[in-house]
Amino acid sequence: MSLTATFFAVLTGFFISVALIMTDKNGLSPNRYIYGALDIIVNTFRSFPFIILIIILFPFTKIIVGKMTGTTASIVPLTIGAAPFVARIFENAFKEVHYGIIEAAKSFGASKLQIIFKVMLPEAMPSIVSAITLTLIVIIGFSAMAGAVGGGGLGQVAIQYGYNGFQADVLFVTVVILIVIVQLFQALGNMIYKIIKH
Repeated sequence: MSLTATFFAVLTGFFISVALIMTDKNGLSPNRYIYGALDIIVNTFRSFPFIILIIILFPFTKIIVGKMTGTTASIVPLTIGAAPFVARIFENAFKEVHYGIIEAAKSFGASKLQIIFKVMLPEAMPSIVSAITLTLIVIIGFSAMAGAVGGGGLGQVAIQYGYNGFQADVLFVTVVILIVIVQLFQALGNMIYKIIKH
């Protein structure tokens, strides 16, 4: 659930971040109206508490996957909740690329898409890897929260059997599993970051 949601959130967030970086006042195709609209959308969805977002998206989730609760259904709000977060972090990663490199690419006649995908993306890749790792960890936390409203996964196990079923051992084990999963993904993300950085 978390990996699938991360994949779709990263994919969606990437294209939003490209649109933001392109239409920014210092971007390749400045357009304050498009940037302003995207900026408001990103900030609006980022400001929603996730548990409320899940409930608000119940009708939309049912249209997409045919049901409102369960592991598969949770992927929809997880993706929508995380995509604006990804977009903002990716936008910042792209902005960290030195402007001189972009100017050099322009002088060689590179197109806007070539600058994005062949210049800015490779240069920003270490920061993007860190952003993807952070996103996955955030989504794991969100998925545990989704269990409170029938989202499935470890969160639902912890609440249904651990908390509501008064089984402290189940609650403890699920928390330990979540901690181990986060540590493993963080270690993997750090390793990939170091490989790309050097």
